[in-house]
Amino acid sequence: MKRKIMVFDTTLRDGEQVPGAKLNLHQKIEIAQQLKRLNVDIIEAGFPASSAGDFQAVQEIARSVGNSVSITALARAVKSDIDAVYESIKLAQNPLIHIVLGTSNIHVEKKFNRSKDAVLQMGVDAVKYAKTLLPQVQYSTEDASRSDFEYLWETIEAVVKAGATMINVPDTVGYAVPEEFGELIRKINERLKNLDDRVILSVHCHNDLGLATANTLSAIKNGAEKVECTINGLGERAGNASLEEVVMGLKVRENYFNGYTDINTTELHRTSRLVSHLTGLDVQVNKAITGENAFAHSSGIHQDGLLKDKRVYEIMSPEEVGADSMELILTARSGRHAFKNTVERMGFDTSDADDFEQLFAKFLTLADAKKEVYDHDVFYLVTNHRTVEQSSKQLYELESFQVVSNDQCPTAAVKLNKGSESMKGSAVGDGPIDALYSAIKTLVGLEIELKDYKINSLSRGKEAVGRVNIRIEHQGKIYSGRAMDTDIIKASANAFLNGINGILLDLVKDEK
Repeated sequence: MKRKIMVFDTTLRDGEQVPGAKLNLHQKIEIAQQLKRLNVDIIEAGFPASSAGDFQAVQEIARSVGNSVSITALARAVKSDIDAVYESIKLAQNPLIHIVLGTSNIHVEKKFNRSKDAVLQMGVDAVKYAKTLLPQVQYSTEDASRSDFEYLWETIEAVVKAGATMINVPDTVGYAVPEEFGELIRKINERLKNLDDRVILSVHCHNDLGLATANTLSAIKNGAEKVECTINGLGERAGNASLEEVVMGLKVRENYFNGYTDINTTELHRTSRLVSHLTGLDVQVNKAITGENAFAHSSGIHQDGLLKDKRVYEIMSPEEVGADSMELILTARSGRHAFKNTVERMGFDTSDADDFEQLFAKFLTLADAKKEVYDHDVFYLVTNHRTVEQSSKQLYELESFQVVSNDQCPTAAVKLNKGSESMKGSAVGDGPIDALYSAIKTLVGLEIELKDYKINSLSRGKEAVGRVNIRIEHQGKIYSGRAMDTDIIKASANAFLNGINGILLDLVKDEK
């Protein structure tokens, strides 16, 4: 029988402790609403004793989403903190008080400057008091992975007898390794089930050695029933276990772990983007599950395999996590199969083997020069190679542009080519990019809405190359566009045109 693994999200508490990631009240509520759509079991909404603002945020989250998601907040093992948690979450349908207190020697001796017995009694007293307020109380043994096991167990046993309904075992400083942490959880789980099998065993892993996800999954394998995570792995120092990685690790290897979650995985990508946008913290491009390149393939061998069967190089589909479908990025490392697929997708014939080899050689030359090759590049490469009727296959290409930026009336003028046709236009906007995109939209005559715009620097110094990634919507369908250049305005224009050319290719396909 597969076990249900509870998912406890602490993005709004531990995740917000990242320097520069401070969220206002409305942003926290927006994230909480998305976590509700993601279907997490518990939201840790903050640390209400830390400030009046945090208290208000926790209270508002309890009011807005607490009717369907369990809400908790953090308290130290002191009465005033516990009172603050209770007052802020009591309106939720299933509130939970979360108490944390250290158990490692360094915490007991250096942080509290008390004896082990005195610290243990602090924990017991805190749990007993919390139980007078609410039936559900979680106790976290901070820095458990560096604690003496017998003292750690003595603490767990005492707080369970005092009324704790959940025991959380944190790897607070990311010190543990998977085999060791799994063994720790196995030993605790055996004793805990003999003590009171109703108590839920939980883990909270940090990523200082890059092992947070591995340690969390090892804990699940060894009996943990609840995991504490954050979106995008946000958190103190190197962060926490990434919710999306743990959840998809369980989903892809469900039989191995003998467990599942109730997470709506199709909301993972949207949740990641929202948290990234509101915190201003970018997700690394090669991050598992939600990184920009998580489902992108540029290696020729990989592209060849994927085009034959996606399962050759993908263990999960992009659609499962709410991402756009597989993207093949053409580079000098792309093989014949990927290039041929792109050419055929545009409607060109590739049956002449000699002609295709000549075309592929030209593509490699272009790819060496440009690093990344996009649809409009391939289109003009083919049409320049072959004197064929271009008709409805024509795509847009940027010939020139001029942008004037000021605080009064930002304007842009552009000149586009579409086959032998040349067109000019200009527009004003709220800023230089808005003006540029408005001018392009007027010329192409399509109803397009910009959904996402992102700039990344790929190098350093005054010659740094900027990569622009956009997502646009046309008739309810999302299209991606990307481009690189040392001029970010030019890269922005080409990324927009790449997205528009994707729309045109779809329209041609529909006509056929």
